[in-house]
Amino acid sequence: MLVAYITFNGNTEEAFNFYKTALEGEFVNVQRMGDGPQGAQLPDAEKKKIMHISLEAPHGVRLMGSDYMDFGGMPFQPGNNFSLSLHPDNEALADKLFANLSAGGTITMPMAKAPWGDYFGMFHDKFGMLWMINCPAK
Repeated sequence: MLVAYITFNGNTEEAFNFYKTALEGEFVNVQRMGDGPQGAQLPDAEKKKIMHISLEAPHGVRLMGSDYMDFGGMPFQPGNNFSLSLHPDNEALADKLFANLSAGGTITMPMAKAPWGDYFGMFHDKFGMLWMINCPAK
């Protein structure tokens, strides 16, 4: 499944509430920064930000998103705040897709177990497109 993943600069919750109404969808997952492994160390305002949200809507629409987090010096820039997210059903396929698509590109996060339990990696392909590969934990 290919999913659009959108990053916002602190207003993800507002945006996704709008999309939920506009697309007549439902949230299937909402995690806040305060829920993460370093959540207790964050200021209260940061704890409320969205670490991950997933919206399912009719007609096969799925949107995922989060509030901006600085991964390796990539500044937030409206218009460049989305990525393509693949969700293979096993780690071998995740590794293969990661290797194939990242060839000639720049790896931001190698494939590894993520704090939310899935097998995850992120990179820019040789054309500059940001990809995320997330293999759900079984």
